[in-house]
Amino acid sequence: MTMSRGQAGADGGEPEENAGAGAEAVTAAPDAGAGAADTAAPADPVPGQPAFAPDSLVLNRKLPLWYQVSQSLRASILGRPQGSPARLPTEEQLAAHYGVSVLTMRQALKELETEGLISRHRRRGTFIEPRARRVSPVRLLGSVDAIVAQQSGEATTVLDHGTVPVPGDLAEFFPRRAEVASFRRLRRDGGSDEPTNWAENAVLPEIAAHIDVADLERWPMTKVLRDVVGVRISRITDTVEARLADPVTAELLQVPLLSPILHYTGVTYDEDGQVVDVARIRYRGDRFAFSVTVEAH
Repeated sequence: MTMSRGQAGADGGEPEENAGAGAEAVTAAPDAGAGAADTAAPADPVPGQPAFAPDSLVLNRKLPLWYQVSQSLRASILGRPQGSPARLPTEEQLAAHYGVSVLTMRQALKELETEGLISRHRRRGTFIEPRARRVSPVRLLGSVDAIVAQQSGEATTVLDHGTVPVPGDLAEFFPRRAEVASFRRLRRDGGSDEPTNWAENAVLPEIAAHIDVADLERWPMTKVLRDVVGVRISRITDTVEARLADPVTAELLQVPLLSPILHYTGVTYDEDGQVVDVARIRYRGDRFAFSVTVEAH
């Protein structure tokens, strides 16, 4: 199946709370300080310790705001550096950070609480769960941050990188180009250390020159291109298909040769319609789920 999504962040200014087709009605979730379950909370942070600092986000008027905020915060949580503070800022602080209402912020937090990424405690605040990880399918409604979230939360090793001739099956994406920069990465589950997927990225050399390999061990390529290098992404087109594990994939993912895998291809375009990156990711079939929501409004 093939999907195309627009960039979250194409529009500037302060968006309306339910603007755009596909926006969903905001439903208030219990306030962390007035109605959340009074269960045992993690230990209080050290006095004076800063709260966890989420990444910034430019909102798109055409998508539900709670969804954009939840996916951005989700990506920040899953991609956080080791030793980051576990306590989130207050609802009011988060709402101000993202430029949305407290009501919208509550709905975004409720989504993450349902997934088990955070826990909320009366009079104590909201905390990142110590073993927070991706366990449910990512719902894609048009946000680049959904892709970042889907690819975050796993330990990444850069296997190799360098300039290579344009692969024959990618020639259509890089016309009049003889070479591309290649980055190959292996991802492992942060808890079990089990390999989950491996990726090959073909990137325009002039853009790859600005990529720090160390960033790829911390963040997905999409985030590095957008937030570090500064590429203005206009859209990403995804294709997911079933294939059989070739020898390289079988060895890296520790699965039998010719066993079923899911092969993902993501083609990233800039604002000029130029392909800047083609990602080919092989997922173990038992470790990947892909969910698409179509809004009928």
